[in-house]
Amino acid sequence: MAKFLPPDAFSAQGDALTLLPFNFERIGSSNDYLVANLVGDFVRLTQAELNKLVDLQLQPGDGLYERAYAAHLVTREGQQSQRQLLALRLRSRMSFLRQVTPLHIFVVTLRCEHSCPYCQVSRQSTDRSRFDMSEETAQRSLDVAFQSHSPRIKIEFQGGEPLLNFPLIKTIISAARAKSSTTNKAVDFVIASNLALLDDEILAFCKQNDVLISTSLDGPADLHNKNRPRPGGNSYELAVNGLRRAKEVLGPDRVGALMTTTEASLDRVDDIIDEYLKLELDGIFLRPLSPFGFAIKTKQYHRYDIEKWLAFYENGLRRIIEINRSGKPFREFYAALILSRMMSDRPIGYVDLRSPAGIGIGALVYNYDGSVFASDEGRMLAEAGDNTFRLGHVNKDDYRSLIMSDRLIDTISSSLTQCAPECSSCVFEPHCGADPVYHHATQGDALGIKPLSAFCARQKGVMRLLLRMLEAPSDAAILRSWAT
Repeated sequence: MAKFLPPDAFSAQGDALTLLPFNFERIGSSNDYLVANLVGDFVRLTQAELNKLVDLQLQPGDGLYERAYAAHLVTREGQQSQRQLLALRLRSRMSFLRQVTPLHIFVVTLRCEHSCPYCQVSRQSTDRSRFDMSEETAQRSLDVAFQSHSPRIKIEFQGGEPLLNFPLIKTIISAARAKSSTTNKAVDFVIASNLALLDDEILAFCKQNDVLISTSLDGPADLHNKNRPRPGGNSYELAVNGLRRAKEVLGPDRVGALMTTTEASLDRVDDIIDEYLKLELDGIFLRPLSPFGFAIKTKQYHRYDIEKWLAFYENGLRRIIEINRSGKPFREFYAALILSRMMSDRPIGYVDLRSPAGIGIGALVYNYDGSVFASDEGRMLAEAGDNTFRLGHVNKDDYRSLIMSDRLIDTISSSLTQCAPECSSCVFEPHCGADPVYHHATQGDALGIKPLSAFCARQKGVMRLLLRMLEAPSDAAILRSWAT
């Protein structure tokens, strides 16, 4: 009868140990360190263990060797399997690069009947129809969008308030469906609206054409109306009524809402979450202000710093965990995105978590006047006179000339966090992303100085919070369910 060999027969022999790429960071004021491998698998080590790892003072059976080997921090000099596995996982995480430009944003008008002080867009009054996209510009924009190599594209209608130019939306959707049938390219549609103008005709059209609705909801009536004023002071009433009607006609999974955190929101996170629960929404995106458009002109962006927002975010996330613990499924969508990034190798479509940046290759924006931008934020900068991220015009350019433009290639090349100063040595780099438009707007440089970047502080702050919460088994079970 054959016998098993003794345990030492299975120990690694011969080839010396060698380190694989990893980054590390001290955890608070403790002597423990957070260590992450090339694809962001985390392991917690004491200072003594980290010193042993760096000095390769590891032996099979000592516990540290097994942990370091399982976390892909060390390998044997003659062994290729660890490196090949890391390369395979990295390729999977970056496979979003194969699906070039799936999102196409059509700014069908700059007109809006709201006057939100934090608005990222340089909106225009409702009587200035020269800020509407023409049918000719729309058709040329569609031609460019359908030249994308992505087998499935999404067309999102934005403004201003896009429903102020609803006849053009109908024309674009009809033309896009005709192109879809002849090009064998699938197409989805989204309208981002404040819902004030939503009526039965619009809802019937959206149902017939399988159009998704995205709206803004900043919280209870007093907060929403303060953040999003309009004539009559009934922004909240119109948004909530529109949201409920849209859910009834289109289905609950065809309507979503986003909130924006203003200074008035900071001490009201429970009220905001309760409003989303009352409307039977399945989650919330606790979103900070962005440094564009009227948010800069009205100085709204400078009303609070990132530390105050992170405190707001933590209070909200912990409240949401309690809601889930009581048996009600409800997610914080930004945490769910980051957790998915941390716990799997699935590619992420959300551009804030992409490296290289998702501008251009993730989305193109067709302005009402035919100008094409690498991102919606880049379009917002242009409305303030900064054309850094303007790639061309639909009357002169096709998809290839826009995507292969020196301006876009240079920006994307400089956005690789794997090569960027500070990012390349950061323990959170595999799960973060690059936002060249944000850094250009706030620092005048697309790469940005990371220690001075609020974007960087926000990303790291959220990830540190999630890692702390994952150490509590009851919290971890809920958070892990969001990632899957």
